[in-house]
Amino acid sequence: MRKAIVPLIVMIMILMNSCTEAQKADMVIINGKVLTIDDTRPIAEAIAIKGEFIVAVGTTRSVSRMIDEGVTEVIDAAGRLVIPGFNDAHAHFGPLNPDYIELRYITDPGIITEKVREQVAKSKPGELIRGGHWEHEMFTTKEWPTKELIDVVAPNNPVVLSRTDGHSVLVNSYVIKNSGITRDTPDPFGGEIMRDPVTGEPNGIFKESAMDLLRYGAVRVERTAEEEAERTRTGYLMALQMARELGITSIQIPGNANWEMYETLMASGELTARIDIGAVLTHNVERLLRYRELADKYPPESNWLRFGYLKDFMDGTLGSGTAMMFEPFNDEPDKTGLPQITYEEIEKRVLTADSMGFQIGIHAIGPRANNWILNACEKAIEKNGKRDSRHRIEHAQILIESDIPRFAQLGVIPSMQPTHCITDKRFIVKRIGEERARWSYTWRSLLDAGAILAFGTDYSVEPLNPMEGLYAAVTRKDRMGEEGDGWIPEEKLTMEEAIRYYTWGAAYSQFMEERKGILKPGYLADIAITDRDLLTIPENEIMQTKVIYTITGGKVVHTLEQ
Repeated sequence: MRKAIVPLIVMIMILMNSCTEAQKADMVIINGKVLTIDDTRPIAEAIAIKGEFIVAVGTTRSVSRMIDEGVTEVIDAAGRLVIPGFNDAHAHFGPLNPDYIELRYITDPGIITEKVREQVAKSKPGELIRGGHWEHEMFTTKEWPTKELIDVVAPNNPVVLSRTDGHSVLVNSYVIKNSGITRDTPDPFGGEIMRDPVTGEPNGIFKESAMDLLRYGAVRVERTAEEEAERTRTGYLMALQMARELGITSIQIPGNANWEMYETLMASGELTARIDIGAVLTHNVERLLRYRELADKYPPESNWLRFGYLKDFMDGTLGSGTAMMFEPFNDEPDKTGLPQITYEEIEKRVLTADSMGFQIGIHAIGPRANNWILNACEKAIEKNGKRDSRHRIEHAQILIESDIPRFAQLGVIPSMQPTHCITDKRFIVKRIGEERARWSYTWRSLLDAGAILAFGTDYSVEPLNPMEGLYAAVTRKDRMGEEGDGWIPEEKLTMEEAIRYYTWGAAYSQFMEERKGILKPGYLADIAITDRDLLTIPENEIMQTKVIYTITGGKVVHTLEQ
């Protein structure tokens, strides 16, 4: 269904450049340390850009000949590191909400109470209050929060606070009562209502499909259509600004998103990152045919807005205790996780969508979930024949050793987010023991077995900043730093490898490895320049590294220099 394409006009441009020194560039970057990710020329000094594409990579002396004085924009990198723009292969990207309660990295559950109190003071009675990114394993108590934390300050507002993985929420009694949920409400398939161990009443935590039972009963905030549209547009612009400040030039969104808004931003010249948007995996042929129409409207040949892959969920998360395991959790011996779908159903969906040429990406955390998806992909090859499908397992966090070579054998891409490793390593051994934990976040083992990694963040589950992912990939250490070689150090990557799979690897996962992810003539001019040399700095400086230039399609969309 897809084919990597280098536009004919670009090839003509390159040929013209090779035949004459009269070719002038629209932009040049000189005096840099250019990490090209091009094996034929790994390091260079300078880049020349014409329009949206790179037309030359070489020495500062050779590229400087392409400067047209007064016309060509010249960026002097002054010895700084120049790399391809980051491509986030898995980000739940969308508009930012200025009223959202941010709870990431808090260690005191009492902060939840105080932040909700502050937001209630600014809200109308009945107005929905949202927030999240709390992680109970970071609390000093290591205990799940309960509704009592927020009932005391929000008796008249629905409050919904998502756990950092998005697979559990904390709600207050207002929401529980409005939803008609009591101690007698049964757990739905694939979900869990956590309960007070004494009374049996819901304690405010709802996991996985149990979240579908919630009815907020929120009062509608009255805004005009114009106000609502401007608020939404502002939220998207805030999100895009955050991305470009981090050097991100491409984003792959799993599942649905607002095509019309991205189209509007592209038309106005305000879209500063290339966007892939997928859809929900199904075996319904009529829906798949509608997806085909959408894929025709946003085709693989496009460089800005493209139809992505079909997304589904196999299990939950390790943090919520809903990842699918072959054996029970060590700390919850009566549980093995929560499948979100039966194997028979996921196989049916994979076989049908694969037969129609779609790319598929399925969320899997636990080893049983990963095994089931690999089995379904293998079945698709048996039934539909082998093709360059590049199906993906989103996260691929915990594996069994025998499944590691199957990724390369089946052509399945492990689409992974390195920061999950340093977030989850705090509690993974407690949850599943050292023997099973050994085959967690196995980047090196997968590469050695021939797989191609695609890196991303899983934003907003984790921060969008790629520097945190690079740090995680090369250290496997806590964000605060720690002594030693890191957790399971044999799975670490080099910095160059980590950058490669955050750029070229992510491009490969979307069939664009011949158009972006490498700094090479004929490729899209998506570039980041950092204030520190990621290849040589101490590991404790990686997360402090800033992007001083972000260039998307040959245009500077962010700079810290005046």
